[in-house]
Amino acid sequence: MELQQFYYDNKIVKKFIYATLLWGIVGFTVGLLLALMFLFPNITDGISWLSFGRLRPLHTNAVIFAFVGNAIFAGVYYSLQRLLKTRMASNFLSSFNFWGWQAIIVAAAITLPLGYTTSKEYAELEWPIDIAIALVWVAFGVNMIWTILQRRQRHLYVAIWFYLATFVTVAVLHIFNSLALPVNFLKSYSVYAGVQDALVQWWYGHNAVAFFLTTPFLGLMYFFIPKAAERPVYSYRLSIVHFWSLIFIYIWAGPHHLLYTSLPDWAQNLGVAFSVMLIAPSWGGMINGLLTLRGAWDKVRVDPVLKFMVVAITGYGMATFEGPMLSLKSVNAIAHFSDWIIAHVHVGALAWNGFFAFGMLYWMIPKLFKTQLYSKGLANFHFWIGTLGIILYALPMYIAGVVQASMWKQFNPDGSLTYGNFLETVTEIIPMYWMRAIGGSLYIIGALVMLYNVIKTIKAGSDVTDELAEAAALTKVSKYRTKGEDYHTWLERKPIKLTIYATIVILIGGMIQIIPTLLVKSNIPTISSVQPYTPLELEGRDIYIREGCVGCHSQMVRPFRSEVERYGPYSKAGEFVYDHPFLWGSKRTGPDLHRIGQKYSDSWHLNHMYDPQSTSPNSIMPSYKWLITSELDKSQTQDKMRTMVSLGVPYTDTEIENAHQLMAAQGAQIEANLHDDPDFAKNYEADKAYASENGNDFIEMRNREIVAVIAYIQRLGTDIKVKNQ
Repeated sequence: MELQQFYYDNKIVKKFIYATLLWGIVGFTVGLLLALMFLFPNITDGISWLSFGRLRPLHTNAVIFAFVGNAIFAGVYYSLQRLLKTRMASNFLSSFNFWGWQAIIVAAAITLPLGYTTSKEYAELEWPIDIAIALVWVAFGVNMIWTILQRRQRHLYVAIWFYLATFVTVAVLHIFNSLALPVNFLKSYSVYAGVQDALVQWWYGHNAVAFFLTTPFLGLMYFFIPKAAERPVYSYRLSIVHFWSLIFIYIWAGPHHLLYTSLPDWAQNLGVAFSVMLIAPSWGGMINGLLTLRGAWDKVRVDPVLKFMVVAITGYGMATFEGPMLSLKSVNAIAHFSDWIIAHVHVGALAWNGFFAFGMLYWMIPKLFKTQLYSKGLANFHFWIGTLGIILYALPMYIAGVVQASMWKQFNPDGSLTYGNFLETVTEIIPMYWMRAIGGSLYIIGALVMLYNVIKTIKAGSDVTDELAEAAALTKVSKYRTKGEDYHTWLERKPIKLTIYATIVILIGGMIQIIPTLLVKSNIPTISSVQPYTPLELEGRDIYIREGCVGCHSQMVRPFRSEVERYGPYSKAGEFVYDHPFLWGSKRTGPDLHRIGQKYSDSWHLNHMYDPQSTSPNSIMPSYKWLITSELDKSQTQDKMRTMVSLGVPYTDTEIENAHQLMAAQGAQIEANLHDDPDFAKNYEADKAYASENGNDFIEMRNREIVAVIAYIQRLGTDIKVKNQ
């Protein structure tokens, strides 16, 4: 049979490798800065774009979409061409994928610190960037499927099944979760509200972990582990069961992030059931990966590539055991909102994604540059210091989570909370935060060592952008099953059919969970006393979102005695019907705020924002001084209200027309309340005198951002009239 010559496109792989290394260092460094902010809360005092609330989503996006995303593309572009024995179908689409993705990352790096955010976990970017993500992702998928159709290999290897499932599922998740109505170019509101928004978000959020951080890496595992170990995959049959069961079950598990919340019980229980089932396919994949190394353990002991990959797969196994365990209601009641979840997430991110990416890069780079790795010793040093970093990061966070949960739930013999002051639970775990910062520092040192090792390797090699290869052309085969051919073997040579089946499998769970919640009104009972936010409260809520307050404060009192005693009556589904987006949160670094309204004076809230330690000694909350000095932008308020009307919020035409007058009246009342505080009045008059002496325009307090924030906070949880607890 005549062989055809062609060239693999190594240039696109190298571009993604360089981007992976760059954004990895950036993402890890921002994470370390955030860890240090728990120890030195005012380390960036007064710099709004370097505040914790704005940098936290930058860190998660940089690690997930910049570091891990570029690693996925590098691995897929490398492996896909070699599995299909063909060059990528379109150089243009490959370049569009690369440069478009980097432009999206840069846009995120600019907009998030400036406060342009939707606040939805792992989906914070505003609508124009969301559209760009969809376009670039579709370009990637089209290029991949086009390349598959031009293949010289008859059957699609298991890695490609995972790549296809990743493409279609991420597209579906991203599009439906990102549906929003724009107010302007960089402001929008989610089309979903409250409970519905929470369900759709965690359907997306959990499956972003599943289909962006897991399925593509499982595909890469099935390619790179056999290559690095020079062993065949342990079990082809197990890979079939692993693939189809994983993509079917995973999509149902999102509601386990919302246990004991206002989400209907039937949806919570579905999430629990499928989360528990998820351990079987997850561990099936882990076992298939580890047993591929049977007979190669002598090589594992000396090869840093395999060391990274073994720890990565082990980390995947740990995280995918812990996930189902955390979905059990008894365990979730302890762990949720605590630092236990931070440990769980970072075992997956640092070990599974980080270490597998490192091992993959160490394997690919010498081959791409036709040379040997500069230093195996440095790679081994990276492995050990990185492993130590993961341990020093994760273990203290597990301990911190258990300590938090225990302290939150303890009662005195007289029935009062043993630790009634939330700050007592914060100060107790500060030593764990120190250890986390040390562990993160070690992990970054390892990454920097890798960067040096890679640079030296590249310099010693040759730049082969187009690698010559040859393979026989794919002969035409019957579209029907041949004699003795089993069904799945036949399906493996039908890429379009395989993609369609995978799409159907992942849509089933999403539709069964989401459609009833959106369409059946009895799932979200209405409460007549719940009214839309006033114009000033709406602006205050948007500032709350801009500053990332949801990253540290939840707004969901769960039906536990300890929470009701600490915060007030548990939260009801009908209270959130006008919340676009929902702000239930996923972590309590500070106390829950759903019943905070009217608990403290307006002056207390102003002082708390200006200097948190003045009202709450030992607080690790940073100051938000710019809220006190910045003028409130009211130019978009009426447009925001009109957008809300389009989403079903019952503002009247009169309310929209008189929005500025309503804001002025409510702001004037808050200003009057502030003047009742002698210290405030004295400082306010000094501020006015300073402005006059320096020829500056003086901003009335009622027109400052802090007043809108106070209006919003004082409203929280007050729509339902309840007796004092």
